[in-house]
Amino acid sequence: MMKKNNASSEGYFVLLGFSNWPHLELVLFMVILTFYLMTLVGNLFIIILSYLDSHLHTPMYFFLSNLSFLDLCYTTSSIPQLLVNLWGPEKTISYTGCMIQLYFSLALGTTECVLLVVMSYDRYAAVCRPLHYTVLMHPRLCHILAAACWVSGFTTSALHSSFTFWVPLCGHRQVDHFFCEVPALLRLSCVDTRANELTLMVMSSIFVLIPLILILSSYGAIAQAVLRMQSTTGLQKVFGTCGAHLMVVSVFFIPVMCIYLQPPSGKSQDQGKFIALFYTVVTPSLNPLIYTLRNKDVKGAVKRLIGWDREM
Repeated sequence: MMKKNNASSEGYFVLLGFSNWPHLELVLFMVILTFYLMTLVGNLFIIILSYLDSHLHTPMYFFLSNLSFLDLCYTTSSIPQLLVNLWGPEKTISYTGCMIQLYFSLALGTTECVLLVVMSYDRYAAVCRPLHYTVLMHPRLCHILAAACWVSGFTTSALHSSFTFWVPLCGHRQVDHFFCEVPALLRLSCVDTRANELTLMVMSSIFVLIPLILILSSYGAIAQAVLRMQSTTGLQKVFGTCGAHLMVVSVFFIPVMCIYLQPPSGKSQDQGKFIALFYTVVTPSLNPLIYTLRNKDVKGAVKRLIGWDREM
């Protein structure tokens, strides 16, 4: 009978991360630290500005604040550990820490998938049902929808992460990734994990493909409504707002589909690391830039906050 050497009995995992490229670790540390600081500053800026400026107390900026807070939590669940591992020779994480990291990364990732659907519905209601918008997106309903996003994400993660850690992890404790992720952990198992892989595919289809279909359907309806518009100003505003949403959807969903919509054995692990690095580090730092660079509402809020509008 094979002797089981479970990581829980040893108390830690070794996150190999990018140790295959030791000459790149310092460069990666500097690049990831820069993006992490951009994520913190950019998303905190959106949250604080949306709270302080009464003109931004709208459903769109309420959900955008939720997205910014979510991105802050999502990057913080894995990036500080990655920076520590890149900086020094120690690349370990405790078993409990790995469980917590897996739970929160799954929960926050799932929450973002659902939240982006809600944000697309908000834009659909604003463009396609403008006369009923205040009724459709009543503040109480907005809070219920936001709560539903968070509850669905954390509930789903509790089930899936528990299912992952029930699998006996035998032999070595080296996780070939920079954070505790389901496909990387399943590779440590000495038993048949096809049921886990199937579960991962099903859950990914539910929380990635279905949200993506709903989002694209919303923007398809928006596109039809926009083409019927006569106002050039209205067209520019709609394209500016909806274009930003679609860009955020693209930079989030495309990498996630590359990781979770195929079995762990179906892709290069090194390739998977860099794809995961994109959606955990780059995407959350880009969201504030995408939403604010050409956003007149945000520019106006900044001017009001620092008093430029009164001076002019």
